[in-house]
Amino acid sequence: MSNETVHSDREFMARRDAARERIDELTGAKGGNTDDRLAWFHTVYKEAGGDPAAIPWADLAPKDAIVEWLAKNPGEGRRAIDIGCGLGDNAEALAAAGYRTEAFDLSEDAITWAKKRFPDSSVSYLAADLFNLPGEWQGAFDLVQECYTIQALDGDLRAKAIEVISGLVAPGGMLLMINRSQNEDGDAKGPPWPMKPSEWRRFEDYGLKLIHEEFYDIERPGRVIPHVRAEFFKEV
Repeated sequence: MSNETVHSDREFMARRDAARERIDELTGAKGGNTDDRLAWFHTVYKEAGGDPAAIPWADLAPKDAIVEWLAKNPGEGRRAIDIGCGLGDNAEALAAAGYRTEAFDLSEDAITWAKKRFPDSSVSYLAADLFNLPGEWQGAFDLVQECYTIQALDGDLRAKAIEVISGLVAPGGMLLMINRSQNEDGDAKGPPWPMKPSEWRRFEDYGLKLIHEEFYDIERPGRVIPHVRAEFFKEV
């Protein structure tokens, strides 16, 4: 099922809207402390009952912005990691582009689901907490792919995520970041909380250099959603 098919499937989207109303009432849905927010992600997957429509961020296809970038930046055996991999579509795109890919998600249910969807995958899937990652991952990846994780966090969690993600990039490696965006005086209500330029440029505080940023819109019924795709490089 393609990205466009998901969003044009009325029955699928009706189930998604119903699920969103339910999970928006759960503790941690709108932010809160660290434990509440992380528990919310666990609950979303556990209560989905195997229906991807109940996972608001699951499109059942890799993001177009990632596929386009990978077409110009093949892996050629380099090592990559997908942050917050969900049901695995973006991680599979990395592997298909020639990267030796590892992928993790906070939810063990998400990881189990991804493995079932891609039983013959070369991706190494692991349940792991972004804020308590294996030490051997520090500075280990030629490509770190972050899509929609930071925008799902707020406050201290958001700031800490930028620091942690930066630390995964190997010398000479890249960070590809894709999130919803807003301008500096924006006040979008979340979740998700779109990123401001000053926020994604904070990666430069942790040894990365912004080399390219591209703004684009995704159209949905009745709305247009601004996005940014930013590339960062870590010098050797």
